[in-house]
Amino acid sequence: MKITAAAAVLMSFAPSLGFALVGNDWSFAKAPVDGLKDITFPFNMAKAPHKSGFYFAQQFNFHGIKDVGYTGLQPREDQNGKSIVHAAFSSFQAGATTKHRNCHTGADGGPGVSCAVDIKGNYRHTYNITVENIRGTTWRGTLIDTVSKKPTVIGEWTLPQGAGKIVNGQVGFVEYYTWNGQPSHTCDSLPYTQAVFNHPTTKTKGARGGKVTKVYEYGDCVGKAGYVVKKRSTGYDIKVGF
Repeated sequence: MKITAAAAVLMSFAPSLGFALVGNDWSFAKAPVDGLKDITFPFNMAKAPHKSGFYFAQQFNFHGIKDVGYTGLQPREDQNGKSIVHAAFSSFQAGATTKHRNCHTGADGGPGVSCAVDIKGNYRHTYNITVENIRGTTWRGTLIDTVSKKPTVIGEWTLPQGAGKIVNGQVGFVEYYTWNGQPSHTCDSLPYTQAVFNHPTTKTKGARGGKVTKVYEYGDCVGKAGYVVKKRSTGYDIKVGF
C-alpha cells in the first residue's frame, strides 16, 4: 500500500488510527520559529448523521518533545430529543499530567492524557476548538460555538519540562473508530458521514496564512469508501461512506 509522506507521519504518531480514512495537511504560511502559543481548528458537522463512530480531528505537536496531541469532534446519538456534540482533546506524551475533571491519565491504551466533553449543540453551527497555552507547559482545549459564542472547556493537561510551543504544520484525519479492534470489515459497509474542516487560525504574533493545504485518502479503503472532497474558500468539505 502506498502512503503519502504526511499520512505515514500521522500513522506513525498515532498507531491506533488503523481505520483512519482521510488525511489532511495544515500549516501557516508564516509563523515564529519557536512556534505557536495557540491554534484554533474550526469544524462543521451539519450533514453528519447523529450516530457514534466517526472522529473528525486535527493533530499537532510541540517543540522539545516527541509525541503529539490531537483534538476534534465526534457525532453522538440524540438524547431526549437534543443533539449531542462530543469534543476530545488528547496528548500522547509520556509524562503528561492533568488535574482537570474532564480528563484522565492515558490515551488509547498508552501514555498521555485524554479529555472529553459532551454538550447539547446544534450541528448546523461551526465549532471552533482552541488549543492555547495558559501557563508554563500547561495547555487548555476549549470548544466554542461560533453562533452562540458559548465556550466550553474540554480539558487541560501539563506537558513535561522542556516542552515548547506548537510546531507550525501537522496533519488531521477522518477516522471510523468503530472498526478498531474488529477482525475484518468491508469498505462498502462504511456508513455515510460528512464534515467540513476549515482553515486553522491563531492569535500568535507574526503568524498568518493558516490553511488546510491538502486532503487525501489513505488506508486500505482507498477508492472504495465513497470518498468525495470539495474545496471551499474556508477549507474542505469531506464525504465518505454510503
